[in-house]
Amino acid sequence: MKTIPPSMPHGFTVSNTCCPGSGGRSTVVVNSVWLCLLALFVGCGRPEGKSSRPAPPPVVAGRVEIDEDAPANIAGTPFTLTDQTGKEFSSADLAGKVWLGSIFFANCPGPCFRENQAIAEIVKEIADPDFVAVSLTCDPVNDTPDVLRRYADRFAADAARWKFLTGEMQTISDVGLKTFRLPVEVGVHSERGVVFDRQGRLRGGYHLLQADKVQQLKKLIREVLAEPAAVPGSTTP
Repeated sequence: MKTIPPSMPHGFTVSNTCCPGSGGRSTVVVNSVWLCLLALFVGCGRPEGKSSRPAPPPVVAGRVEIDEDAPANIAGTPFTLTDQTGKEFSSADLAGKVWLGSIFFANCPGPCFRENQAIAEIVKEIADPDFVAVSLTCDPVNDTPDVLRRYADRFAADAARWKFLTGEMQTISDVGLKTFRLPVEVGVHSERGVVFDRQGRLRGGYHLLQADKVQQLKKLIREVLAEPAAVPGSTTP
């Protein structure tokens, strides 16, 4: 009987038991349950060998206290990536916007799709032009702009309000860890959505696969949108 060694890495094969519809079957029921419990905390992924990256920061769960003296979360990690239309998109394009950040990859048939279904619902329900969703792929080699365009079409995503971004994995990792404060490696990610205000400050994050948490996410987004815009002359990322 095959067992899972205690040292099994956080990433695991998406085509096994954690992503529904993938067709994989576990030889041991206990192993299947163990993997799915792990997915709840880490997200979906696949093994990429032993990671040399530093340990991720504490996962954002709920609201985040604003530190008025601290720089905006996005200010320390400016980025330029490519969206699903093939155009460059940078962190500067988010200035003055309230936005929802998330991480996924297109080949995941289960959790990632459900994650993006939740985001599609949020974007449709909160139709404010000052609100944008930003989804980073953690499989940029396979998720080209054309792949992302076809993937975005499955959610009827408006490219002006929902950006699916690809680019250098190092940039994606830096943004995920330092700005989103979420674990991310190739094929490995969290299933949380994180909210940023118009000043680029992280305001909170909730799990996208839990209906009650999605409702809390919507509530937070609406509250942040209702806040006054930055005072003229103040700096934005």
